[in-house]
Amino acid sequence: MVATDGATAQEGSRGMPTLAPLVNEVTPAVVNISVVTRSPLEENPLFRDPFFRRFFNLPERPQQQEQAAGSGVIVDAARGYVITNHHVIRNAEQVIVTLKDRRQYPAKLVGTDPGTDIAVLRVEAAGLTAIRIGDSDSLQVGDYVIAIGNPFGIGQTVTSGIVSALGRSGLSPEGYEDFIQTDASINPGNSGGALVNLKGELVGINSAIVAPAGGNVGIGFAVPSNMARAVLEQIARFGEVRRGRLGVDMADLTPAIAKKLGVAARQGVLVTAVQAGSPAEAAGLRERDVVVALNGRPVRAAAELRARLGLTPVGEEVELRVVRGSETRELRARIAAPHDPAAEGQAVPQLPGMTVIEIERGSPLYQRLRGGGLVVAEVVPGSRAYQAGFRPGDIIVAVNRRRVQSLAQFQAALRGAKGGYAVSLLRGDFNVTIIVR
Repeated sequence: MVATDGATAQEGSRGMPTLAPLVNEVTPAVVNISVVTRSPLEENPLFRDPFFRRFFNLPERPQQQEQAAGSGVIVDAARGYVITNHHVIRNAEQVIVTLKDRRQYPAKLVGTDPGTDIAVLRVEAAGLTAIRIGDSDSLQVGDYVIAIGNPFGIGQTVTSGIVSALGRSGLSPEGYEDFIQTDASINPGNSGGALVNLKGELVGINSAIVAPAGGNVGIGFAVPSNMARAVLEQIARFGEVRRGRLGVDMADLTPAIAKKLGVAARQGVLVTAVQAGSPAEAAGLRERDVVVALNGRPVRAAAELRARLGLTPVGEEVELRVVRGSETRELRARIAAPHDPAAEGQAVPQLPGMTVIEIERGSPLYQRLRGGGLVVAEVVPGSRAYQAGFRPGDIIVAVNRRRVQSLAQFQAALRGAKGGYAVSLLRGDFNVTIIVR
């Protein structure tokens, strides 16, 4: 077996090709994660009777404990940082990390980012082994990789395959996606585990599978290590990912559109609109420009550019290579905060931990939205609203696809929703949908 980077499978003592030395090196960095959550009990009709509840002193929403299993990767042994998936630890009351040598430790949530499905845990333990984080941008389709995780909760398991595709997106309406696709077997419980190249470097965090019955059918997805590293850096610094705004609307550039616009580029991201007063306008971006590179790295699609801009901290300067007709230009823009909400907001009873403010009539934001809406002023870390994925600066525009322009409309829509609801919002330059059940 030969990898495209020149690494080869070693020959063991039996004179046979083997990945055993590589596996022995990296598997101590991959951990099993067990999570305890609470979910409502299946209701007896008597539970709906207020008198019955008071007489027997029953809680308003009877709950039961549930356990789930997943995987994680130690990326910083000194600080005890473990990367896993957001969906693995969502709504967790208790998280236990089990090392390969069977030591167990309680884990503390440092921060989570639903948009990329990445969460960072911290364990206090000696003798941890961390994995080297590789450059996922150097991956090529056909490179050999191995996936390590805890499928179905049965214990640490290693599978192998190749990189099947790069830059996959569209799996989640609220995600910042740039997935690595692989045919290495990934099953439920592998989530949060490691995708490793033949150099023993972490190149992805196993995140999703596509299968009718929930099992492996040869199509699995991993969050690229460069994206996971960017999330880790922001969470370690701020406790969350702080996304900014460039101020453009964009779409994929197709050969037909390129021919129609007369641009030389055949691959990139078409700017369809530039918002007034935005960093994009200040940098000189124009409608019909085609962005072909960000900070020197090529961009192939709008989803890819969206994901990379979504991990650029507020205040950081980015370099955009732009094709305008037959000319290529280098423009620099400084990422701005999505919104500077007022210090005080109004609470939303249905989403504890969050406060919102109404957008002022006649303001630039009001005009941009062609009507009102709500800006999330504050979200308390760890609260229900935070766990659902809301963040300060989000602009709420609809519930279950119905426009809301005031706090009264928003609360009425939440009260009228049965069995959950979908909140549509703007986060920086992008449309995001948050599902609350």
